[in-house]
Amino acid sequence: MSSPAPSASGDSKQKPLEQITFRFCSECSNMLYPKEDENEHKLLFTCRTCNFSEEATSSCIFRNVLNNAAGETAGVTQDVGSDPTLPRSNMTCPACKHEEAVFFQSQQRSAETGMKLFYVCCECGNIFQ
Repeated sequence: MSSPAPSASGDSKQKPLEQITFRFCSECSNMLYPKEDENEHKLLFTCRTCNFSEEATSSCIFRNVLNNAAGETAGVTQDVGSDPTLPRSNMTCPACKHEEAVFFQSQQRSAETGMKLFYVCCECGNIFQ
């Protein structure tokens, strides 16, 4: 059985979010599902196969964290190095020292962002500037 554990957060001012994990039955190893004990007003995790129940250690059963910031290289994969339609350069890869890379402009579109070129190594797929 697993239980929520605090996860490390990069922001020291913000309270760290507890990790939400799947729980499994100690009797039959099937997944446990959240269920309310209506008489005692408690959250339980119950097995749908053998009716095993355990009390929840946390009231949080689901968290949807949205990330609003799109990265400059969002959607870029290592496969772009094999795309024959992309422009190529003789930039040296800092990771493998290969001297061929494809390049593209930053994906961020904002007034304060200048034009940035990113390179993807044709040999190892490393993304660099």
